[in-house]
Amino acid sequence: MTTTAQKAAVRAVGTGHVRVEGRDKVTGAARYAGDIPFTELAYGWLVLSTVARGRIRDIASAPVLEMPGVLAVVDHRNAPRLETDYVGLLGIRPDPTCAVFQNDTVPHLGWPVALVVAETPEQAREAAEALAVEYETLPHDIEFTGDHPVSHPVDGHMPGVTDKGDLEAALTASAVVVDEEYTTPEEHHHPMEPHAATARWEDGRLEVVDSNQGTSWVVSELANLFSLDPASVRVRSEHVGGGFGSKGVRAHQVAAVMAATVLQRPVRVALTRPQMFALAGHRSPTVQRIRLGANADGRLCALDHRSVSRTATVYEFVEPSAGVARVMYDADAHHTENRVVRLDVPSPTFMRAPGEAPGSFALESALDELAEKCGIDPIQLRLRNEPGKGPVSGLPFANRNLRACFEEGARRFGWAARDPRPGVRREGRWLLGTGTAAASFPAGAAPSTAGITAEPDGRFTVRISAADIGTGARTALTLVAADALDVPPEQVTVLIGDSEFGFAMIAGGSMGTRSWSMAVIAAARDLRERLTLGVAIPPEGITVRSDTTAQIAALARMERHSYGAQFAEVAVDPATGEVRVRRMLGMFAAGRIVNPLTARSQFTGGMIWGISMALHEEAVRDPAFGGPVGADLATYHVATHADVPRIEADWVDDTDPDDPVGIKGVGEVGIVGAAAAIANAVWHATGRRHRHLPIRPDRVLTAAGNDA
Repeated sequence: MTTTAQKAAVRAVGTGHVRVEGRDKVTGAARYAGDIPFTELAYGWLVLSTVARGRIRDIASAPVLEMPGVLAVVDHRNAPRLETDYVGLLGIRPDPTCAVFQNDTVPHLGWPVALVVAETPEQAREAAEALAVEYETLPHDIEFTGDHPVSHPVDGHMPGVTDKGDLEAALTASAVVVDEEYTTPEEHHHPMEPHAATARWEDGRLEVVDSNQGTSWVVSELANLFSLDPASVRVRSEHVGGGFGSKGVRAHQVAAVMAATVLQRPVRVALTRPQMFALAGHRSPTVQRIRLGANADGRLCALDHRSVSRTATVYEFVEPSAGVARVMYDADAHHTENRVVRLDVPSPTFMRAPGEAPGSFALESALDELAEKCGIDPIQLRLRNEPGKGPVSGLPFANRNLRACFEEGARRFGWAARDPRPGVRREGRWLLGTGTAAASFPAGAAPSTAGITAEPDGRFTVRISAADIGTGARTALTLVAADALDVPPEQVTVLIGDSEFGFAMIAGGSMGTRSWSMAVIAAARDLRERLTLGVAIPPEGITVRSDTTAQIAALARMERHSYGAQFAEVAVDPATGEVRVRRMLGMFAAGRIVNPLTARSQFTGGMIWGISMALHEEAVRDPAFGGPVGADLATYHVATHADVPRIEADWVDDTDPDDPVGIKGVGEVGIVGAAAAIANAVWHATGRRHRHLPIRPDRVLTAAGNDA
């Protein structure tokens, strides 16, 4: 028989472990935001504007209030006033999209103009569809171009512009120059679980049950918006069916709180799939110009990456696509720039690998073009330009194992047998090609708190306001806690998704697991010290809490990133323009892998999204009415099972002895570089470059004889 001591001697971190909540999810016991019952629950249905720009002249609420079950119509005439002059948790001012029903202005199609609340969702929907709204329509502009006259640089979560050296002189002196434009379209997150929130007041406290990426984040924003003491706000989020950056603070949460305040009873507001196209954020389209200058041997002398993205008139969110060049490659002359164009569209937001996903498509495609011009293998060109320090920051790299990713990936993929000539491999009607690209994503950390209780029965309960948005965070933290406490995972219960557990970093920026693990490890260390004193455990247990604020502040300033090398093989039918990805391999350097089972799922999930990005995803707006054509998942194409080939994801050893936890993020680096690897493979198959995503069949056909 295996003793407890023997089981504890086996490290949990690094071994595959099924999700601790897996049984609940497959049996239906796991409750999502729209599943949790409340006594006297009312239902709100948002009414969205049908004009792309204008003002509300009148809202005919009286007839609607006479309809069966209708309890209230909340709009700019009677809604609670909101405070918007503050800096939020993420260091930025709130997206005014959240400040609904504050005036009669309509800044874009799909702007919330009213909330109809009724006893049942069916009654609310019927009444909302019957609500007559009269508008003064104003001219709108949604036309996005890279040379738009009002484009301007914007600082987002990084500086808008970086510059060093004499760029034009370096380009003039270069033996080989690439100067091309690359574009990516508007893209949408659309997690499987739509956005939903229920708000209620009880004993002077506001409680919100929500689907979000961080309860601490939602508490902070709601407290600021409604001028509340944060201690009087509780947010719970038991299970989340996907987020990808979209589940922050949105109009439906604010509307639910407003209605609960007006009616003094619980109110639930859920978004429909079409409404999510307007209210859940999206990835902005980009136009990116890349100029590379190099010596004949492929060493970069000049690098110029300029990106223009589209933003809303009410809020300047920048898609920082040029940021990827600030980390990946250096040159004596180095310029990057993120610009925006303000148009009459909904606000963009964070979307899986914001900046890096579209930016890597442009930069890694341009690197491939440079390799072709120089007559150098694409992998060798990249390795030849490995920087010794941060190209812009000048900081040392904590560890940069991109070379190991390429070397091991090339061996497994069979890269050495590749004929570098494009358009020479055939299999029946199909042209075959292979491509590669590099990937990186920051490995940051933010202050978090955690509590661990030693229970009288020998078990341990971890409480932390983490969010599991499908990444396996509960399981990862269970393994981290088990090792830190030196017990088997079966003796650990992890409770998450409740703001009452104290402040914690959001699930975003690939920082969640790293940040939360620091807090859990710190609490476990302190608890073990208390238990070694031989203190008897009382019935309520012994609880200790940690706060990693000082630990995070003490971290040495370095360039910390996850890295990857993406490989793709495609088949192209020149008669129909069809592109099929046959196989993909991603090799990653992502620090200490906590749970190989879920980590591999994250990597492959990102790569599948890269297939979708390269070949399918494209939201198109009609200039006449200002909204997306076909706001549903039938018209907005995504990769499905038939599009997903053999995908392999693995990792190389990536140990940093100076890092306190050694964990990096795996949630976003998987998509970075994937679209570029596919586009580079299409070039290798056909001899034609595709600089505009997605690579649709019509573009493949048009490219016959012309660059796309």
